[in-house]
Amino acid sequence: MKCDKQHTMFTMPFVKALVAVLLFCHAHFSFAQSKIKAEVDTSSIKIGEQIQYKITVETDSTALVHFPEDQTFSPLEMVEALTIDTTRNKARMTLQRIYALTQFDSGSYTIPPQRIGINEQPFLTDSFQIAVATVPVDTLTQKMYDIKPLIEVEKNYARLIKILLGILLALLLIGGLSYWFFFRKKPLTEEEKEALLPAYDRALLELKRLENSRYLIQDEYKKYYSELTNIVRSYLEEEVHISALESTTKQLIDKLEMLKDAGELKLEETTIEQFKKVLETADLVKFARSRPQTSIAEQDREAIELIVVKTKEALPEPTEEELLQNEEYLKELARKKRQKRIYWAAAIFVGVLFLSSAASIAYFGFKEVKDTVFGHPTKELLESEWVSSSYGFPPIELETPQVLIRQKVEIPEEAKAKIDGTQTFMYNSQESLFAVAATATSFTEAVEPDFEKTLEQILKDYEENGARNIITKQEEFVTKAGVQGLKVYGSGQFKVPDSDELVRGKYVILSFGGKGFQQHLMLNWLDGDEYAEKIVKRILASVDVKAQV
Repeated sequence: MKCDKQHTMFTMPFVKALVAVLLFCHAHFSFAQSKIKAEVDTSSIKIGEQIQYKITVETDSTALVHFPEDQTFSPLEMVEALTIDTTRNKARMTLQRIYALTQFDSGSYTIPPQRIGINEQPFLTDSFQIAVATVPVDTLTQKMYDIKPLIEVEKNYARLIKILLGILLALLLIGGLSYWFFFRKKPLTEEEKEALLPAYDRALLELKRLENSRYLIQDEYKKYYSELTNIVRSYLEEEVHISALESTTKQLIDKLEMLKDAGELKLEETTIEQFKKVLETADLVKFARSRPQTSIAEQDREAIELIVVKTKEALPEPTEEELLQNEEYLKELARKKRQKRIYWAAAIFVGVLFLSSAASIAYFGFKEVKDTVFGHPTKELLESEWVSSSYGFPPIELETPQVLIRQKVEIPEEAKAKIDGTQTFMYNSQESLFAVAATATSFTEAVEPDFEKTLEQILKDYEENGARNIITKQEEFVTKAGVQGLKVYGSGQFKVPDSDELVRGKYVILSFGGKGFQQHLMLNWLDGDEYAEKIVKRILASVDVKAQV
């Protein structure tokens, strides 16, 4: 497939001549109030040495001046930009700024014109030719060594370890809270200790507490007798197994008489009569507002205590079967209690998990949470530790989530006369169907690269590998250092490796070059993969290339 060419490549001599004329005019033309001057301290350096590039601006003291920033001196690299030195003389001022520039490859380089803004009016400086010489190496006396082979670098598991530690801490926190509130054997309160006592001991303890109460001192006879009868009724209901709390005085006495007659409760008739008398007194106090003497109230409490004791003695000894049933009942009660604690712990865990999930989905979105919990190959790539490196010669500098691995490329015999060498580096994820490749090719002759022919071949390779319905678009691309290139991008249906399945995907091809060399950067990813889109955007923002061999 052939992509339409949308711009014209001018020949380098014509461009240089035109630029030289324009720069000469701009550098030496000045308005009535502004003058620009640029100079370098030397025109030749060794590799790694620095050039002092100085820009001087003379203008009105009220003018707003903007100096060059960032890497606008490419192909030279800016090491440092010193602070602006300002000198004022009445209504005039002189601004001066020095830049430290360097280059680590030998050759002849041109520092491009630098743009100075004065009150939004652009001014351009002169361009300068800089020669960078190599450092002589004594290859006769110094022993030369072969290039060391590639070595495998251990994968960095720092982020994975952090995630696992976070999950472990969360689980420990939930486990600790569950243990503390549900499974820990808590110290019993006095009320809980009393509730665990046998019915007989508990009744005597409550009667003793009633004896020490202030009900009789404060003339609260109704409360006194209500508590007194509740103590004995609760005891009878729990120990004798009769419905005493809901029975009237007559009903309760009749039930005791029936148990006595049946031989299940060996109480004397006088004891029952005494009990009946106390209950009737209590009824008069509670319902008829009767007020007995304090001594009678105390005697009634002692009578109830005696009734409790005699009832305990009158009960038959529990059989072995009853004891076993009681033990089984206690075990079942303990099992239900443990089960209840487990249910509560599970409910709290599910609740915390649900609330944290809901909050995470509301804040980050469902897809982000799902991909974080269950994993997503390109999301893991995006959040991995990125690597900045240079690939090939002339080098392509870029930042990628994984190091690109050198690929072995065989140059066809018919092409060896024109191609001096090709270096290709690639990273390809079969899982996420994401790929990035960088290629640098040098020619045997100093000729301009034919981008159109190369792009046609790349798109042809896509089709030969099973791609269908490829759509191409084309535009200019500028690196962060200002080097211009060609960007071809689009979408299509691409074949999944080791399968006949076609999936919708996208691609970007960047092309750079000059006399004697060309460079390409290729990226492929699944259409609709938002994490891959972010990866591509970050890679493209990091791209930089050398403008000359």
